[in-house]
Amino acid sequence: MLLLHASCKKETARQKEDVPAKVDAATESVTKSGGKSVCYVEVNSNSLLNTGKYTLTTGGQQLFDIAIIFAANINYNTATQKAVLYNNPQVTSVLVNKATQIVPLQNKGMKVLLSILGNHQGAGFCNFTSRASARAFAQQLADTANYYGLDGIDFDDEYAEYGNNGTGQPNDSSFVMLLDELRKLMPSKIISFYYYGPAASRLSWGGKKAGDFVNYSWNAIYGSYSVPNVAGLPKSNLGPAAVDIQSTSLTTAKSLATQTKNNGYGIYLWYNLTSTNKASYFSGVSSILYGSNVTYTP
Repeated sequence: MLLLHASCKKETARQKEDVPAKVDAATESVTKSGGKSVCYVEVNSNSLLNTGKYTLTTGGQQLFDIAIIFAANINYNTATQKAVLYNNPQVTSVLVNKATQIVPLQNKGMKVLLSILGNHQGAGFCNFTSRASARAFAQQLADTANYYGLDGIDFDDEYAEYGNNGTGQPNDSSFVMLLDELRKLMPSKIISFYYYGPAASRLSWGGKKAGDFVNYSWNAIYGSYSVPNVAGLPKSNLGPAAVDIQSTSLTTAKSLATQTKNNGYGIYLWYNLTSTNKASYFSGVSSILYGSNVTYTP
């Protein structure tokens, strides 16, 4: 589909360095009008730190407000018949080296999230059959976010392959229960939803809705404009525009930015940032959203 779950090897192992401690949680980046830019990075093959290299030429604010580590997995333990959080070696490297991979971005005022993705094993966000099982997985997510100092969790309901290993098919209660439990455990952290998969049509249950618990949701089809149908979220927290930095043309990216601005939405989604300097490409969009070009600082 749109996101390939490849297991690319890193060319070199990341080294720990002495860096300044994380800034106080109250410290925020200077607010820029025009909404937030969100960027997914395939850390199997690219550095998350690339998101911090782009600033607005006018004002100096970071281009990207939210950087997302793509991706951890929801796996299935066939022995215990329970969903488990799995971090592959590349994701693990980012997390354990948080002092050099995560904190520097947070010190710039950016938020760093961990995206959770299915892994072909039958476990997913939509087939928990009890609140206890949903809470158990939510606890794993919250523990990880807290331990590594992450700003939140992102849900991407792809590649679960519901039914594998004797698992159940999606049900109406699972995702809302999971969000409910995670919000109780992370009352002040970000929860975001990549609007795709079975979860996208199972956003309300038992008088509660996903919009009661998630902070943001964004379109998952790159090169297109489509407003996520997440009741309860204001326009400022929705992203109808999504671009693949490597394949969406600048003409399309600028058109999507114009629609985003004209229609009053507050999120613009970018995917697949690499080490290549894309300041010129980003400037085409940033000039529309923020009234400024973008400067690249290696």
